[in-house]
Amino acid sequence: MGLGSVNDFSLAEARERARLTRQQIADGIDPIEARLAERDARRKDEAERITFKDAAERFLKVHESGWRNEKHRWQWRATLEKYAYPAIGTRPVKAIDAPIINHTLAPIWKKTPETASRTKQRIERVVHWVNAGMPLPAPGKAKRVQHHPALPWRDIPAFMGELRERDSLSARALEFCILTAARTGEVIGARWPEIDLKAKEWTVPADRMKGGREHRIPLSDRAVEVLTALPRLKGETHVFPGPRKGAGLSNMAMLELLRGMRPGLTVHGFRSAFKDWASEATNHPNIVSETALAHVVSDKVEAA
Repeated sequence: MGLGSVNDFSLAEARERARLTRQQIADGIDPIEARLAERDARRKDEAERITFKDAAERFLKVHESGWRNEKHRWQWRATLEKYAYPAIGTRPVKAIDAPIINHTLAPIWKKTPETASRTKQRIERVVHWVNAGMPLPAPGKAKRVQHHPALPWRDIPAFMGELRERDSLSARALEFCILTAARTGEVIGARWPEIDLKAKEWTVPADRMKGGREHRIPLSDRAVEVLTALPRLKGETHVFPGPRKGAGLSNMAMLELLRGMRPGLTVHGFRSAFKDWASEATNHPNIVSETALAHVVSDKVEAA
């Protein structure tokens, strides 16, 4: 059992500590277990007394590195600082219940209901986190994500201009893929019965979606133009047919075209560019862009 560093305790102090420890042993007390129990008691007492602001700051420190969206991180901190800290920041978390949260948010509940609702969810999540023992995020959250190389969203217009000048089926497929923020497999597997040109909507069935859920994509005017100009082959249901009858384009067709135009980029990277654009250039809530990308929302509160 360590008694402390020689930089902190003199020889006489170390001997006194050893003497007290031997007394505990003589009384039938395990000194190591006693020290751990004392430490646990201090931690429990600290958890009982921790204020909401301190708890929220700890929560953000533990979790926000796993939130990819910068705007999402900013909104979390901004709403708590503006609406929660002034009213309940110094209150012990253990004392915060539903009536206190409702009273805190009552002034903005009718004025800005969406902001009030999100703030309420965030306060409740911090309180639940403390009551659950301040658990660490799931291991999957801590893994470093390997992002696909992407073209900066500000460079997309110039790239699209170049792409439109290319007269090939793979060029139209890539343009359609970018316009719909879809995955490669969804585009090359697209079939005419999935597309409603009159309603300007593309419905991808669940069995062709990564998340296993039907995904409806609104089609822009240019996306409709691309589809309208495509040849319709008799007996062929694929929107972008490949050389073999009954099969779509190769999953390398768009990538090979892109490599010739911008070496090093990936088709999937355009989905990242879409996400960056939505976060940096629009005011849409994070959940809207996540839904547009057909992402499965891992945050249980947002998913609800």
